[in-house]
Amino acid sequence: MSPSFHKPSILVVDDTPDNIDVLKDALKRDYIVRPALDGATALKIASTDPKPDLILLDIMMPKMDGYEVMRRLQAGEDTRQIPVIFVTAISAIESELKGFELGAVDYITKPFNPFIVRARVGTHLELREAKRKLEKQNRELKAKSDLLEEIVNLDSLTGISNRRHFDKVLEVEWCRAMRHSAPLSILVADIDYFKKFNDHYGHVEGDKCLHSVAQCLSSLLLRPTDMVARYGGEEFVAILPGTDMKGAAQLAENWREGVAKLRIPHCVSSVADHVTISVGHASITPTREQISYFLVGVADEMLYQSKEKGRNLICGKEIPPFI
Repeated sequence: MSPSFHKPSILVVDDTPDNIDVLKDALKRDYIVRPALDGATALKIASTDPKPDLILLDIMMPKMDGYEVMRRLQAGEDTRQIPVIFVTAISAIESELKGFELGAVDYITKPFNPFIVRARVGTHLELREAKRKLEKQNRELKAKSDLLEEIVNLDSLTGISNRRHFDKVLEVEWCRAMRHSAPLSILVADIDYFKKFNDHYGHVEGDKCLHSVAQCLSSLLLRPTDMVARYGGEEFVAILPGTDMKGAAQLAENWREGVAKLRIPHCVSSVADHVTISVGHASITPTREQISYFLVGVADEMLYQSKEKGRNLICGKEIPPFI
């Protein structure tokens, strides 16, 4: 036998020692057999690590019968997955149906046929192992799927959300705000004279600049529901659920100040000797008569105004209710 071979553990529950001995003789070659003469002992063994791989459970027992033991096994989060085969001298269909309704996987009737006992125990252990492998594969598949979804939603250069993810979240938050008659705000920011920065310092430094600015903007978000994304090139956008005009203006200014404090040199900028941003913001309480990208368009117009007024500024607008 290989040292790594694992012998499955079978819990045999019967108030008659002779019955336990018969089952033990039938199973001891391939399994570790753990006996229990009553329901209380069986429940204690079943809930203690290492847990049995399968339970052979007599129905007719004093104090606590097999049906009650089964109910308690099913009620326990750490025991309900253990397969249970009822062992009984009762051959009535009603009895078998009751067992299956409680969660049993099979029945073995007395007197025991060792070949039948081994066959049914082996079958259900194989089924349990197959189920475990399938659950493990499903978990691994879900983890890979979640990772792929995360990768698809991220901008590889900056490490924040990308345009695709922004579009998806915007629709969700627009509908949520509309249902609850809640405010929703959008910020759009652009690095001032970034083309000149790239031309002067090179694309490697340009990429570092984009990453630093993106991380700065992300760190200044106030709530878990807020999100920032790279909108394209040197432009960034944020969705602020439940945020009104005043809150949006405050975050826009925090963004502007935060990027300025990075003190990234920009000797060819016309507004400062370091990297700065211009920010536009817009706020609305959505209605059915409007569409989400109307809000983005207004925020973009505010960004344009910030640039027209000299850059390194913020401009915002509150959109009145649709009449």
